[in-house]
Amino acid sequence: MKLAAMAFYGLAAGLLAVGLRELLTGFEENRCSMTYMFEYPEYRRVALPRRVARLYPAYGLYLYGEGVYAQETRALKLTGAPVLFLPGNAGSYKQARSLGSVALRKAETMEGDLHFNVFTVDFNEELVALYGGSLLRQTHFLHESIKAILRLYKHLKTPPQSVVLVGHSMGGVVARALFTLPRFNTNLVSLIITQASPHLAPVLALDPYLLDFYSAVRQKWVNQANKLRNVTVLSVGGGYRDYQVRSGLTSLPCPPGDPNKLSLVVTAVPRTWVSTDHLSIEMTSWVYGCLQKNGSSCVFAADLSKGTELLPPYKVLTLRLSDLSSFTHLFVSASNLNGQQFTVECEWQREESQTLSVAVPHVLSFGLTSSDVTVNSSGLLHTIELQHFHQVYQAFRINVASQCKVQKDRLPSVYRIKVPWFREDSLTTVSVPSVTEISGMLHTSRPDNTSGALLQLHTAPNCQYKVSIRTSLPRVLGQILRFCGHMVPVYTAVTLLLACGGQVSSILKSRRAADMSQMVGKGLQPHKVNLPLYILHIALSCSCFQEVWSMLFLPSVDTLPPTFPDVAFHEEETPGEEWAHLLSPLLYIFGAAVAYWGSTLLRLVIRLISLVLAPLHRPSVSRDCGTLRPRTQLLITLCLTVMGGTSCGALSMFASFLFHLYRVLRLQMTERYLKHMLNLAPRKHKEAENGTIDPECLSRSKESSGTPLLSECALQEVRDDLQLHLCLSALFTLPVMLSGPSLIHWIRNLRYSTQLNPDPCWPYIVPLIFVYMLLINCNTLKLSNSKLLPLTSCLPLPLAIIMVTFSPLHLYRITYFLLASLIPLALCCLL
Repeated sequence: MKLAAMAFYGLAAGLLAVGLRELLTGFEENRCSMTYMFEYPEYRRVALPRRVARLYPAYGLYLYGEGVYAQETRALKLTGAPVLFLPGNAGSYKQARSLGSVALRKAETMEGDLHFNVFTVDFNEELVALYGGSLLRQTHFLHESIKAILRLYKHLKTPPQSVVLVGHSMGGVVARALFTLPRFNTNLVSLIITQASPHLAPVLALDPYLLDFYSAVRQKWVNQANKLRNVTVLSVGGGYRDYQVRSGLTSLPCPPGDPNKLSLVVTAVPRTWVSTDHLSIEMTSWVYGCLQKNGSSCVFAADLSKGTELLPPYKVLTLRLSDLSSFTHLFVSASNLNGQQFTVECEWQREESQTLSVAVPHVLSFGLTSSDVTVNSSGLLHTIELQHFHQVYQAFRINVASQCKVQKDRLPSVYRIKVPWFREDSLTTVSVPSVTEISGMLHTSRPDNTSGALLQLHTAPNCQYKVSIRTSLPRVLGQILRFCGHMVPVYTAVTLLLACGGQVSSILKSRRAADMSQMVGKGLQPHKVNLPLYILHIALSCSCFQEVWSMLFLPSVDTLPPTFPDVAFHEEETPGEEWAHLLSPLLYIFGAAVAYWGSTLLRLVIRLISLVLAPLHRPSVSRDCGTLRPRTQLLITLCLTVMGGTSCGALSMFASFLFHLYRVLRLQMTERYLKHMLNLAPRKHKEAENGTIDPECLSRSKESSGTPLLSECALQEVRDDLQLHLCLSALFTLPVMLSGPSLIHWIRNLRYSTQLNPDPCWPYIVPLIFVYMLLINCNTLKLSNSKLLPLTSCLPLPLAIIMVTFSPLHLYRITYFLLASLIPLALCCLL
């Protein structure tokens, strides 16, 4: 049975590894090169009012400069247009180097006296994507920075009245959050450019402050959309190379037809057409673009009014920059072109084109079927409709093989995947003849019943093209993890919770604790967890049940973040998508595999550490090794509570976990010592028959309960306690890991403040410390004699169902449900 479980979870771990590998590496090679500095960069700190500097000691405002320009601006006598760069999660203010350097060089080639003063904000490299307690503080500091920047231009006759904001990652979310401040003048910002910013939903919600911040920003921009129509916002996603923030989250919640709000993927930007990773998206060029490895510059704000030849005779329809001094007008005009500047068209394709309809196999076929089509080209644009290709969990491997009758120099072919409902088109330029593989994946699902995605082939004359479309299982797994990966920790917690419940049930029935690996292996129970959840979603589709649900003041059921654009503008609470429920058993298997191999790794680590610590401790033969006296327990609990209230709750939680881990280590060392002594006992008995050693000397010592110290019974009792506490340790690891970002944030800001404020752990840190400390002295004998044990054994399953219902978007709630299951267990040991 154990070998079967290992084989099953080994296969599940293999599938999870394949999906992770595809997620992290399953994209085209990097075709962008970094921009380079022309001279040594300088970051001149801008003095802020004393009040601001005292309120925000960890933050700072800098002006970027290099070479002669840095010397000219030392006195802060500025005459250019102000641009403010906002770093993202763990981002440095020095990331503005690429933006500032390229902007300065572009100014040298422009006519007139137009140039940009690039400012950058130092947010102390805070982990704002994981700890949301700093987001509001960053927003207030940004407001003060904008006012300080505009004060630098008071000496001009016509000083600028607004600042352009360029935000990377969470910096773009903070930029939009400015408009939620009650005293913010909306005229101070008229243009916001965001790069790989998750506007739609946070990537991970590890504390409530992050979701509250997002909710406030969404409500402001949705409820007051008409008042904010004059604010131009351009959101750019990085494509599939950005596995940290999927491009679907970069969609802006805005009303249909708003010309000043534009969301797109960088692969759809003219003369770029390449994906970029999360960091390179803001380090590649000014505003947006990249330096392709062939050396051609592809800056987005370039003057391409006459059309730029990509590959003759193909031309790019772009925007004429009629007035570079009007920075806002640039993107307002761009969005008024109905997206044409983000498309690639052949000038002659409208008269001569051919459309082919190809049925794409469904994802459930897993590559067992395929679709092939052959195109005989005479230089036309051929469009292949990819039927049924409209969901984000679908992924296809598209191979295009070209053969030509006459081998001579030909114009390259262009293959384009066009997504009608979102600007995420991708282009591939290849020479002919050739064999090319294209990734068929989506960033957003189709929101309505429009046609599916299109594969357009800009072909060469007298050539034959064979297109093969097959489902790719590795890419399907990668897409599942890209959109549903946050469900894996939830199911990991469910598996460990059910394993702990299985241990309690085993003690209740046989007064013995089962093997931890066996209990974790049995934690995979989708028929008991997912089936009630699916029934609940069906019931919630009925209006009468929804009314009963609201009358009971129950919170809304967690659903996956929207996978189609602009949904947040239409409705506050989005309904769950059916494909997510269908994939929940697979996600459950992934979570159970993580729990199984994670607990195995934890047990291995404990064994290794116990070997190191064994020489430092006197051998013990009692099951009470590592326990604490009641007075000591109370004193440590009070100290940890005070420490959590005055410094950081995650620190107290981590210290409590270490106390319990020490108990497990002592049990491991005792188990090894007893096993070793019992293995030596037969030898000593044999020597006693020869008259050298008394055979009764090893069994005369008694415990208070009358059980021999060196006996199989004592060894079994220690093993039972060890298996119980190994399950508890695996369960305790989850709250510690979820609170890790707040602990890291507190450590990095110790020089500014010794107390974490706000502290996401404080609502539950006191009961959690009490539970941890009480369970240190827990053993199977106390549990088996407790009258509360039958009730305790019934709680894990309903709590697991509740956890899957309310925790996918609120990962911090996992700790609440684990605490609810541990409190009755701690009471069993206390009473």
